[in-house]
Amino acid sequence: MSNQELPPASQLIPLDFSSVQTIPESHLWPNLDELSRKIEPDKMLSIPVVDLNDDNVSELIGKACENWGMFQLINHGISKTLIAETEEVARCLFALPKSQKMKTLQAPGTPTGYCMAGISKYYEKLMWHEGFTILDSPVDGFKKLWPSDYQRFCDIMEEYRLKMKALADKLISLIFKFLGISDEEMVKLLPYIDPITGKPHMALRLNSYPPCPDPSKVIGLAAHTDTSLFTMLHQARKYGLQIFNEKEGWIPLARRSDTLIINIGDFLQIISNGRFHSIPHRVMIQETDESTMSMAFFYYPPSHLNVSPYCKPLSETPQTPIYKGVNVKEYFAIKAKNSGNGIPAITI
Repeated sequence: MSNQELPPASQLIPLDFSSVQTIPESHLWPNLDELSRKIEPDKMLSIPVVDLNDDNVSELIGKACENWGMFQLINHGISKTLIAETEEVARCLFALPKSQKMKTLQAPGTPTGYCMAGISKYYEKLMWHEGFTILDSPVDGFKKLWPSDYQRFCDIMEEYRLKMKALADKLISLIFKFLGISDEEMVKLLPYIDPITGKPHMALRLNSYPPCPDPSKVIGLAAHTDTSLFTMLHQARKYGLQIFNEKEGWIPLARRSDTLIINIGDFLQIISNGRFHSIPHRVMIQETDESTMSMAFFYYPPSHLNVSPYCKPLSETPQTPIYKGVNVKEYFAIKAKNSGNGIPAITI
């Protein structure tokens, strides 16, 4: 099946991984490079670690975004207890029988619920992955998953989402400060609530990577960039995340257990006029007998806004925009039309 023949991602249904004993043809990736098949500690890359309490934190974040497109954040204010509780909710969700999870299957045209990765439509093969996306309150979905006990799970997830939103607001302010964007300009770009949808601009994606009979022949998440301002990732796994370097190819990341990984998305690449880069990344499967997971918080501009490069008109070194301005909602469509490669399509 070619990627032109695959149904929309919202209509793709994850495998019933609990009953899989051999990898189906639909999930076999035959041409994975050798590096993806094993972890060599001396070839793992350590990305910058930034302390949110550092007096020079805006500069540290900005330089990491310029040089790496991502960084690890410590002292971020999200308690270990809350992270562990939220992770446990996610594990309980994915441990449910397939028939129960299917009650919340993402409907065509809606981004919430049980799902496969949205990038599935760009590839001929499917990924060793199941997900659950939450845009606002999880109550409706959780009622279907846990009819008699949903409130306890909702309270934990809501607290995590609100804490992550507060952290994201703080980070975007620090990033815009580094770029020389004033508070007044930032408020125009990122009002808290979208006046059209009435919802905040964030999405939480729970990702599960089930045990696999032969991890060397599958991919957890294929190569992609994030359609966000930035993404904040908690990994409940030591290995698997890789980034692409033009000289070295795919490089596995070494991570600290007490950090959140922050990676730049397409919209900040546009706003920064290419100073920051939305770095291609992917997730490889390492485990044969253990399910692993991650929690990704996507932070993005309102869908009605037009996003364009921020070039200071009175700067001593005037900049020329290298990207066309684009409406946020239209950019999602442009990226989909170009098989996940949105930035080249708007490059001047």
